[in-house]
Order: sequence, then structure tokens, then C-alpha cells
Amino acid sequence: MKTLLHVKSSVFGDQGQSAQLAERLIKRWLADNADGQVVVRDLVASPIPHFDAGSIAALSTPAEQRTPEQQAAVELSDTLIAELQQADAVVLGAPMYNFAVPSQLKAWFDQVARNGVTFRYTEQGPEGLLQDKPVYVLATRGGLYRDVGLDFQVPWIKLILGFVGIKQVEVIYAEGLNMSDSQASLAQAQSELDALALA
Repeated sequence: MKTLLHVKSSVFGDQGQSAQLAERLIKRWLADNADGQVVVRDLVASPIPHFDAGSIAALSTPAEQRTPEQQAAVELSDTLIAELQQADAVVLGAPMYNFAVPSQLKAWFDQVARNGVTFRYTEQGPEGLLQDKPVYVLATRGGLYRDVGLDFQVPWIKLILGFVGIKQVEVIYAEGLNMSDSQASLAQAQSELDALALA
């Protein structure tokens, strides 16, 4: 049985455009994988603590010496990594807020990019340790950024996914959603999504 991981980061919940595009894609995926399961990680409904000195201390403390709080922090990271490891494909809802990903999504990446677990440093440079898999990024933006040198979001997502070993990244853009032609932009994104060859 295949598993699809849906990572949600829109502060508007299911009403967010990235979440609605994700649901459209998930329906297609389930149609092709009738016995498949979808695991939802909602980063807004269930926020992940932002990375701090305590997080680093917890991960670097031997298991037998951890406080209960440190053990809980490590277990959260373990859970998030396991969800990503076990997924056959990932749907990543990524709205743009102030030229970047939502802070909730950054917090998720900080927890799953873990030295010695999802990547390691070698004499040849960093090496991703996760098995490659398709990741479908739904990049929604209020303005137009893709072709004008102002997209700092998608390149960063591709960089960090590649850092942990995931290279199969497909991006669907829905731009100008706060502009007059928003419906045309959304319709174009839906068309591109429907044309995707899903794994």
C-alpha cells in the first residue's frame, strides 16, 4: 500500500489556495492508488516548535541523559522524519508569505533536516540520506515573482529537499492570486496539476 504525505502550511487552513490545490491533486492520486493512504501533517493546526538552542541540546544529548522535555523534542523530530521516510510521495502546500515560505514550514524543514539521520557531511561535501521520491510543491503567491528574479521560495525548497536526498521536485505555480486575473492564474494551475503524471 502506497502512502502520500500531505504537508499543509497555509494559515487559512482548508480555505487556502495551496490546500485546495493539494486536495485536487490528492483526489487524482487516490484515483490511481485505490488502496493508498494519505497522511496529513497540518503545521498550522498542530504547530511545530521553532528550532532553538534547546532543540540542538536535545538532539546532541545521549538518550539516557535526556530530560523528559528533551526526549519529547527528539521524539517529535523522529516522528516527522519517519513520516517523510515512509511516504512514497509528498504534496507540499507552500504559500508565499513576505517572499518566503511560512515560518511553520521552515520549522518543519528544520526538524527533518537532521545531521546523521537525513543527511551527513563527507569529505566530498554533504550527502542526502533519504530515499528519493516525488514531491509536488504547490507554490501559491499573491503577486508575480516567478520570472522577475524575486522567487526566493522555490529555489530554497529545492535546495533543502536536495540536501536530504530528494531530487524529484515538481512545482505547480499559482501566482497573482491577489491581482485582477487571479481566476485565470488559478485555472492555469489547476490545468497543469491535472496534466501531471503522478507516481
